Amino acid sequence: MNESPKTGPKWWILALGVALLAPLVWILHSGFGKDPHAVPDAMTGQVAPDFRLQSLDGDEVHLEDLRGFPVVLNFWATWCGPCKIEHPVLQKGAESYGPQGVVFLGVLYGDEPAKARPFLKRYGSVYPTLIDPDGLTSVDYGVAGVPETYFIDKQGNIVHKASYPISWPELVQRLEGLK
Repeated sequence: MNESPKTGPKWWILALGVALLAPLVWILHSGFGKDPHAVPDAMTGQVAPDFRLQSLDGDEVHLEDLRGFPVVLNFWATWCGPCKIEHPVLQKGAESYGPQGVVFLGVLYGDEPAKARPFLKRYGSVYPTLIDPDGLTSVDYGVAGVPETYFIDKQGNIVHKASYPISWPELVQRLEGLK
């Protein structure tokens, strides 16, 4: 039972498939074990861009005045579903770590103060939300979407950026590292 060249196994096709598939398997394997959220950020390690913004309550907040305190700066919006999930975590963080000197600030991103006020009344507000009317502060920080949270150390340097809804365990870990 000799196989004719036209009907026999095509070993060269199998060899070609393995040769093409091997690099793909290597690329996929090299990505396993890495945090998919750990996207390099040019702002990490840099001095946080200064701003002077007004809060929803009419108070002016100047980041430079907060030197000496760790700051959690969260960009958020009422229309952002993940922001609604993250909001109670940040509220709990502000209640727990605010008395220890950690300053929490929210920055309204691409949204209207008239929508933020009822949202905060309904879901709670234990730290100021700032209005970025022209969006320049968001641009200075390189905000691409919300939620984005920046952890700023006492010297005013950005030590971490989270471009996703932060969880309680991660928030605690980041805050313990800031103190």
